[in-house]
Amino acid sequence: MNSKSPILLFDSGVGGLTVLAELRELLPEAPVIYAADMAGLPYGTKSEAEVAARVAGLLGRMAERYEPRLICIACNTASTIALGMVREVLETPIVGTVPAIKPAAAITETGTIGLLGTEATVRQQYVDDLENRFAEGKRLLRYGANGLVALGERKLRGEEVTVDEVASAASGLVLQPGGENLDTVVLACTHFPLLEPELREAFGKDVKFVHGAQGIARRIDHLLSGQKFSRWSKSFAVTTGELQDFERLSGAFEQYGISSLRRF
Repeated sequence: MNSKSPILLFDSGVGGLTVLAELRELLPEAPVIYAADMAGLPYGTKSEAEVAARVAGLLGRMAERYEPRLICIACNTASTIALGMVREVLETPIVGTVPAIKPAAAITETGTIGLLGTEATVRQQYVDDLENRFAEGKRLLRYGANGLVALGERKLRGEEVTVDEVASAASGLVLQPGGENLDTVVLACTHFPLLEPELREAFGKDVKFVHGAQGIARRIDHLLSGQKFSRWSKSFAVTTGELQDFERLSGAFEQYGISSLRRF
């Protein structure tokens, strides 16, 4: 393996920075290409066919251009819909992002778990399978909070996001029958941990939040165990959208060693 070969971290927007933050803790010298499909954002309102075609097409082109050693799909919607398809067509190792239902089921005390994701994520059979496998005997309440994606993007751009806005976007979860017993919430979109302080205030101090960023980073670290990285290889980020808008996020990327932002 070429020591300069990067890890490709793909998301519909900038939610994947929550994964990159954990990855930098474990693999600080690894060259990373962060790919944000800003032109396709949001995925949560698209059909399964649209998401699958877009993700497979983009990752195919990116794999050919950048020759990554590993691809991480840091997006729950893209993973629950297109992970299997992409693995079939690409030879590159691929790590997906799926709702952290297993750890949530292990820590809930009331037996009622909330799942906050995009509309596209919460309706997937993949989520049904995770519930049946790991949350048997528990109650899983689901809510597609598409509005939280835009709020997370706004927050990273330095714009004001209020607790009231976050609470309004997520309120459909607790307003369901049984919502009063909720004590654990799965943040099933990589954008949502960006809003965890606001969500904690909105839901109250007794509610625990779970997401998969640490587990994803550990999985990548395990798969790349023993591989060498060139400390001189530059990390950078690419967007499918307008570069001028993407550059408003330069401060957020610089925290993780990425100073070059480009158009894909």
